Amino acid sequence: MNQKPELSFRQIWNMSLGFLGIQFAFGLQVANVSRIFQTLGADMQRLPILWVGAPLTGLLVQPLIGYASDHTWGRFGRRRPYFFAGAILTTLALVAMPNSPVLWVAAVMLWVMNASVNISMEPFRAFVADQLPTSQRPLGFALQSLFIGVGGVLSSILPWLLARFGILNVAPAGQIPATVRIAFYAGAAVLLVAVSWTVFTTREYPPERLRGFSGSPPAPTDIGVARAWLPGSAMLVLGVVGVLLIRNFSLDAQLYLLAVGLVVIGGLYLWLARTRSRGMLRQVMADLYGMPGPMRRLAWVQFFSWFAMFAMWNYLTPAVAAVQFGSSDPLSAAYNAGANWADVLSGAYSGFAVLAAAIIPLMVRRAGLRWSHLINLALAALGLISFVWIHNPDWLLLSMLGVGFGWASILSLPYTLLADNLPAEKMGVYMGMFNFFITLPQILGASVLGVLVHAVFRNQPVYGLVLGGISLLIAGLCTLRVAEPRAGALVAGLPAQQA
Repeated sequence: MNQKPELSFRQIWNMSLGFLGIQFAFGLQVANVSRIFQTLGADMQRLPILWVGAPLTGLLVQPLIGYASDHTWGRFGRRRPYFFAGAILTTLALVAMPNSPVLWVAAVMLWVMNASVNISMEPFRAFVADQLPTSQRPLGFALQSLFIGVGGVLSSILPWLLARFGILNVAPAGQIPATVRIAFYAGAAVLLVAVSWTVFTTREYPPERLRGFSGSPPAPTDIGVARAWLPGSAMLVLGVVGVLLIRNFSLDAQLYLLAVGLVVIGGLYLWLARTRSRGMLRQVMADLYGMPGPMRRLAWVQFFSWFAMFAMWNYLTPAVAAVQFGSSDPLSAAYNAGANWADVLSGAYSGFAVLAAAIIPLMVRRAGLRWSHLINLALAALGLISFVWIHNPDWLLLSMLGVGFGWASILSLPYTLLADNLPAEKMGVYMGMFNFFITLPQILGASVLGVLVHAVFRNQPVYGLVLGGISLLIAGLCTLRVAEPRAGALVAGLPAQQA
């Protein structure tokens, strides 16, 4: 078997640049969607359920796009057609989102924007694994993570910068401020240019040549799924009981999302145990049921990490506006000043993540992957919990330093712990499945966060950040259950740091 040839730095740069545009779009969404929803009349309790479009579309789209890209080959390659199609759709959604006239239109546009950006985003990590030999994958993931940081910084601070240049930062009731609208238009342009650059400056190996390279474990043979009825039955029963409890005790309707989700997944597992289909859905569900052991052990780490990030994305803007700027009225100047500072904080943690990349490899060499990830997640937890007692908004930059270390770890170390355990011919679908443990906790968050913050914390959004901090501590402890990879993989995938 042949080794993959090494690519030049310029080639790796070109193949990674598209992530700048994808992250620019994602960063605009994270920093501004709660603000848009509140401006259009959403109350605090409903923010998480309105956000559910983001993780739910990822859950549905990513494994299917991964499977489809694994089985695609044509004139324009394997992964690149999905990059380009997703970029065009996301560009249109970015232009439309800040012009939503009413709340339900904004919620629908969030679904459209996330479905579109996931079409582009999911194949990118598989693209790096396809194109690069094992020795160069650290650099490929490093450049991707560098562009994640740069895109996150620029997109998050853009409304604040526009306000500094005199663009109106407030608007009449039911309208989105000009700073936000212009930022979304700029994001659409950056996304389309960056992804187009990657699409038109790179080439891909055809599937038959890719299979001829060494260094990848073989794809598993067809997995026996007859016992899939066991987890399926358990989830189905839990979901049905949940629906009955919610109905009979008049619990918050947002909890239906969790209960119905269990019913759907349980039903799919029951179907898997009995079906004779050989179609895409059966293949995806079979791969999920028989996924590699490292993915199973990393599931809880990812689950609690991304539950925390979802909590932060939901509540950062209203928490800063309420605690540090003293306003919960989206039409007030104080609230919009707080929202702009929250954008700066979002950019700050992305920037600190790039800085953390220079330190994390040293931590890994001294403490190993697991303890390094635990330490970084603990720093992020402290950063989120500190919003309760810090009242000077400038000092929140220190909180974001801790969050930046956690974010850098979340983007890289789980992929390092998974390194070299995925077969090349199923790289796309397994990468998509790995993101189940990113999207599922966000769907759970959409079900329970609003209920908890309303019922337990009397609609004080800062305690949504506290819940996120606690979740990060749990994720760090779960990391200790994951085995360290072989020594040669220790620095694979670390952001902004060449191995």
